[in-house]
Amino acid sequence: MNQLSFLLGMIFILASSSLGEKQVTVDSNLVNKKVERKIDLASQLVQISTSVTVENTGSSAANAYIFGLDPIMESSLAFAGATLAEAEEDESEKMIVEPVKIAGQSGTFYQVKFVTPLKAGSTIDLKLDEVYIKSLRPYPAQITQSEKQLVEFVGSAFIFSPYKTVTQTTTVKLASSVIESHTKVNPVSADEDTITYGPYEDKEPFTQEEAKIHYENNKPFLTVTKMERVIEVSHWGNIAVEETFDVSHTGAQLKGSFSRYDYQRQQDGLSSVKSFTTILPAAAQDVYYRDEIGNISTSNLLEKEDHVELELRPRFPLFGGWKTHYVMGYNLPSYEYLFHSGDSYILKMRFLDHVFDDMVVEDLTVKIILPEGCKDIELQAPYDVRRSPDETHKTYLDISGRIVVIAHKSNLVESHIEDFELHYTFQRVLLLQEPLMVVIAFFVVFLVIIIFVRLDFSITKDAANESRLRLSGKVEDVLSLQSKRQRLYPSYDAAINKFKSSKDSAAFRNTLKGLDAEHRSLTTRMGEIMNSIKAESSEVAEKISEAQKISSAVKDLIQAAITNAEKVVAGKLSKQQYVDYEKTNSARRSENITKIDQIFATL
Repeated sequence: MNQLSFLLGMIFILASSSLGEKQVTVDSNLVNKKVERKIDLASQLVQISTSVTVENTGSSAANAYIFGLDPIMESSLAFAGATLAEAEEDESEKMIVEPVKIAGQSGTFYQVKFVTPLKAGSTIDLKLDEVYIKSLRPYPAQITQSEKQLVEFVGSAFIFSPYKTVTQTTTVKLASSVIESHTKVNPVSADEDTITYGPYEDKEPFTQEEAKIHYENNKPFLTVTKMERVIEVSHWGNIAVEETFDVSHTGAQLKGSFSRYDYQRQQDGLSSVKSFTTILPAAAQDVYYRDEIGNISTSNLLEKEDHVELELRPRFPLFGGWKTHYVMGYNLPSYEYLFHSGDSYILKMRFLDHVFDDMVVEDLTVKIILPEGCKDIELQAPYDVRRSPDETHKTYLDISGRIVVIAHKSNLVESHIEDFELHYTFQRVLLLQEPLMVVIAFFVVFLVIIIFVRLDFSITKDAANESRLRLSGKVEDVLSLQSKRQRLYPSYDAAINKFKSSKDSAAFRNTLKGLDAEHRSLTTRMGEIMNSIKAESSEVAEKISEAQKISSAVKDLIQAAITNAEKVVAGKLSKQQYVDYEKTNSARRSENITKIDQIFATL
């Protein structure tokens, strides 16, 4: 059949308003020749897969098919889709399906237009997929730690269709074989964890029959109540992704207190959640995961060929009504998700990733931070999203800030894991902006340091500081002169010793004449500096004056040593007397030199 060469599909979230929906009439020539419904209640989701053989019994071709949602659950719809029953998933081509209203009939309906009209007398096999959230009610609403979780499902045993149905069967797959009760819409049969309603023959359009099923379901009832996904794009080769989660256990609430001892000993708490697995892209690296306290070391990361598994284990098991908050992030190489031609760029990434199996995300906010300087931004989402006004994000080396594209979506499930495309333009020369700013910044810093060190920006002179500087300079001069003068004392001793051995009076007098002249010159210069210091600090001047007096006493002792040497050479003084005098003279001289050193050490 040539109809099998095309695919009918759609993805949408139930709109909260029916404004804009057009009214259509039902083609009574279309008949649901065979309907097989499969309702999967094995998790927290209600997943309905309906195979419909549509026959055109009229004399003209039909252009569209209309299908309706179960009126009992339509308010909790998260996802719906339609494809050819025999189409392969990898061959699918998505099409937009528009919501419509049927005159005089309440309910939610959608119309799919055939690419090729369905000829008279022909049939086509369609597959309708629906996913509902919050349609399983915990009953009882509260259970103890050791009790099992029971839930109640309420839906229709028949397909809600505007067309006559020749034959139909509904098969319900449960999470366990424990069935408390179920509505008997004969014929009906139960076998282990499966309930089969039908087959039912010749049902008129819009026929309904409520079916309630009360059964055991201990599968995780985890709901992401709020999620923020931040994608920061860098043209330097990296895309940083950070996701913030508020997760709640929405199953039967825990009644009474929690006992960790019983939990570990008896392994009870069947409906609690100990851990869950998040699927990340295969190229994810530098993965981190933390909560309010910090990193949780019990989390495990497993790298596989086509994805990365992150097993997240909260610090405590989640029971009904309990919540947790955590942050997860990772880096991706930009060449796998960012494509460009000239200055035109396309970012192609998933709007939502796999958080955990059978996930429900009540509120999702996606923020895409683009490099500074991006223009002509256009977001192409795989389904309807709500855009907020763009914001500006400023970070290092930014001037005007980076544009943040913000999109919101509610009530998402795994079927919403699809790619979005963000188109924008960016002048590649702007890549040099940040390196140039770094160079300029360092240049300015060095220039400021040079100016600050070399120039004096004070408005008035600091007299006290200038006085201290002058005093410090003069003291340095005094210390230098004293050091030179003190080096003369050993020269005197050397001249005396040479005279005693050579007994050359003329040479001795010539040597003493030169030493005395240099000593007087140094002493005179120190006196002059001391007089100038009096204006700056009288205390320092007094200390120098005292040192000068002691230095004069040292010179007298040197002169006495010279006289004794002349006497002993002339034979006027015995050698023993000379040795005694010299011993006393040397001791006094050393004592006075030590005092001088102590005085100058305090300056």
